[in-house]
Amino acid sequence: MILVPFPEMQPLAEDLAPAIGAELRTLDWHRFPDGESLISVPGSLDGADVALLATLRDPDCLALPLRFAAATAREMGARRVGLIAPYLGYMRQDRRFDAGQAVSAPLFAQFLGESFDWLVTVDPHLHRIRRLEDVFPMPAIRAVSAPLLASWLATNLPDAVLLGPDGESQQWVAEVARLAGRPYEVLRKVRSGDRRVDVSVPESADLRKGTPVILDDIASSGSTMARAVERLLASGTDAPVCLAIHAVFADGAQDVIMSAGAARIVTTDTIPHPSNAIGTAAMLA
Repeated sequence: MILVPFPEMQPLAEDLAPAIGAELRTLDWHRFPDGESLISVPGSLDGADVALLATLRDPDCLALPLRFAAATAREMGARRVGLIAPYLGYMRQDRRFDAGQAVSAPLFAQFLGESFDWLVTVDPHLHRIRRLEDVFPMPAIRAVSAPLLASWLATNLPDAVLLGPDGESQQWVAEVARLAGRPYEVLRKVRSGDRRVDVSVPESADLRKGTPVILDDIASSGSTMARAVERLLASGTDAPVCLAIHAVFADGAQDVIMSAGAARIVTTDTIPHPSNAIGTAAMLA
């Protein structure tokens, strides 16, 4: 296999390539002043299995370059072309909430399926879509980060008490808590806008007996985690650690969470960010 990372994924690629026995090559992505892209894939790919590595935090920016890279790899002789997308965008718009809205999740899945023979991703946001194969036309594998998160907690915060900021976080919080052998609670969330949310008051007495850890799959605007931090501090807990699988972080989101009183933000390296502390290369391999 030949592993070809998009530029920001080079550090993860350097760990991943030896773990899967792949040859690491460089992709060149030139952006013209008018916003168009020129993609150059590396050399001859005759008969090779090629894996492109790109995190889809900004899928609108990456969609065409990904398509160009996959098509060009085939033109250069690649036998198969797969996509390793540690973070998979467009999974949250999984239904039509108002008339005329695009249901983006299956549309984007079909778009990727036109370019790639297989997909590997880490903990996609599956809510009403239960399985990747329900929307992707090619083999699609979900790598599960819960063992990594539980191991990190056991080493760094053995007294952790986990808190899910909303009902959708239940699937991740419950499994990490089980693997780590720690208690957990899930709050209720009411969203009134992209950055306006409220959450219920925590009830568990265990939250005052250890280090509270707010766990969610995605930290985007930061509003949900920030509100959970405020609720915890108001109830008398220690400053919580915020643990997220994917560091999406819209502009200012990290500051919103830290300003609310969080002790620390910890994320995996599915999206490059200064808060990355948990590597995913071995799990992806």
